[in-house]
Amino acid sequence: MRVMWIGIVANIALAIPTLIDPATMLDLNSLPDADPLLWPQFAALLLILLSAFYAPAAIDPDAYRANAWLAVAARLVGVVFFLIFQPPEYQALGFVDLVFFIPEVILLVVAVGRASSAPLATRARV
Repeated sequence: MRVMWIGIVANIALAIPTLIDPATMLDLNSLPDADPLLWPQFAALLLILLSAFYAPAAIDPDAYRANAWLAVAARLVGVVFFLIFQPPEYQALGFVDLVFFIPEVILLVVAVGRASSAPLATRARV
């Protein structure tokens, strides 16, 4: 799933600079200051780790179907968390997840539909 790879790259592109220089990244993104800066750095580290868990699903969503569904669900959780439960300053982060959630869920549903309609002999082991 190319969309998932693009999402992984977007996550990493946001996370690595935040891990290295969180104060500058908060300022560039017009986000409130954090004290201590450990927390945005830790969030960046967790985003890198989460992105690593997306990789198997991006490589083979049929073989790693559970990972694929969890990756899509994680995007939805990000949308809900940032758009509903956080102040407006953080909504841009929710929109980033929304931009990836919509095509990912559509493509995964289509892929699962195709895999389930394929003849038994040609189905990937799940």
